Amino acid sequence: MRGCRKSERERMLENIGMVDFVVVEMTEYLDTHPDDRNALEYFNHYNRLNNKMKAEYAAKFGPLTLADSEPYQKEWRWGMEKLPWEVRD
Repeated sequence: MRGCRKSERERMLENIGMVDFVVVEMTEYLDTHPDDRNALEYFNHYNRLNNKMKAEYAAKFGPLTLADSEPYQKEWRWGMEKLPWEVRD
């Protein structure tokens, strides 16, 4: 990493990680509090944001998971992409 400056890829991955954490934690909370409407709205907001962020990342750098890959690809690229930690910007 060059000094303290992060690349766009690194910033995007960091932000996705933070939002992923919220989604996982809210999933666990809702498992034990399924009637909490405020928590469900919070979860839905961050889940939509998570999906949007992953789609933006996939469009720029390739999918993070198979679920993030395009539904009807013309060629199989999943196994050919470098993993996020293998890429140096």
